[in-house]
Amino acid sequence: MSESAGPLPGLRVEYADVERQLADPSVHADQATARRLGRRYAELAPIIAAANDLDAAHEDLATARLFADEDASFADEAVTLEVRIGELEQRLRDLLLPKDPNDGKDVILEIKAGEGGDESALFAADLLRMYLRYAERQGWTTEVLGEEPTDLGGMKSVTIAVRARKPTDQVWAQLKFEGGVHRVQRVPATESQGRIHTSAAGVLVLPEAEDVDVEIDPNDLRIDVFRSSGPGGQSVNTTDSAVRITHIPTGTVVSMQNEKSQLQNREAGLRVLRARLLAAAQEQADAAASESRRSQVRTVDRSERVRTYNFPENRISDHRVGFKAYNLDQVLDGYLDDVITALQKADTEALLGAGAE
Repeated sequence: MSESAGPLPGLRVEYADVERQLADPSVHADQATARRLGRRYAELAPIIAAANDLDAAHEDLATARLFADEDASFADEAVTLEVRIGELEQRLRDLLLPKDPNDGKDVILEIKAGEGGDESALFAADLLRMYLRYAERQGWTTEVLGEEPTDLGGMKSVTIAVRARKPTDQVWAQLKFEGGVHRVQRVPATESQGRIHTSAAGVLVLPEAEDVDVEIDPNDLRIDVFRSSGPGGQSVNTTDSAVRITHIPTGTVVSMQNEKSQLQNREAGLRVLRARLLAAAQEQADAAASESRRSQVRTVDRSERVRTYNFPENRISDHRVGFKAYNLDQVLDGYLDDVITALQKADTEALLGAGAE
């Protein structure tokens, strides 16, 4: 792999520049800038490390070949190094594949009950717990921004924010494939005759937008306040603290009533609105791009039935990549690593295939 003809020289310069900025204490006074630089450093570090390892292997190979005629052990080492160089070149090619620019972003995740009434709402609550447990296992932080619980302990809808703790955390990269229709097959708790029912819930995963990603003109917003209500229509409090935000140019509406103060609900609503507007803008850009670059949009299309959770067989099936496992109980407890890895691997292979065309 020729470094001079590729992107590595520019990436080395950028890496050194980001490293220099992060070493400047004044940069950390601006948390947003420090976070952005930290994420970029985490993206570049494995690329530069692989490139350095490759350079070192080439130097070692040259030395081994130089002394191979005098010492057989150097000839053996040269063969080993040739294999090692091939592996490092492949790793570097993989690392240099086009990256989703949102991979390092935090996530807004929405779950909505669908077909199946109360059973669907109960399943939505199960999905919420699964994602909260997964986030906990990853060391991420979570915050419930809004929820509509039911009397039976289900969720008509719930919106959470999932945030990284470390710059190396890749929240969007790990959760972006969860978007879509999730189907459950099981005997509902309310079923007296033991019949298996099928119901569904929708999951929408959005990269959380920062202020620099989406600029919202306050004049484009209509903000209405109303009284919060809980399960069954009961009043959560007696003040008009719930907030409905309408983005007039796009018609996007976000309602929040989880917090006790109008200001907190307004801030939470604006976070969700920014994420939705960012996702809409990116979908429009992807729709205008080549077919190979639109695979991510298809993958997270929320009209697509992506996964089935079969309780009688303790089976989880992801229909996009043919993944199947019989540890549903563990998956619902937050052990999503295997299915997420399968989806990421399929995405990487699709990118490699697109690059070879």
